Amino acid sequence: MDLQEIMADIHAINEDLEAYERKYGVLSETFYESYISGEEPKDDAWVLDWGDWAGAYKLLLRRLEQYRCN
Repeated sequence: MDLQEIMADIHAINEDLEAYERKYGVLSETFYESYISGEEPKDDAWVLDWGDWAGAYKLLLRRLEQYRCN
């Protein structure tokens, strides 16, 4: 991936994360810390969102690392 592609991914992922943050009222960093510590969603209907949200946040972390190494 070149730098422009990495930046485009970062911006797109941030848009997705912001949608989850607005929906659940929690910043992604805070959510992810709870997620990796094993906290369960309060509502079973949230399970799919939580998995997708965590995946998007992990991808953001990877893209940020790629950006730093470029």
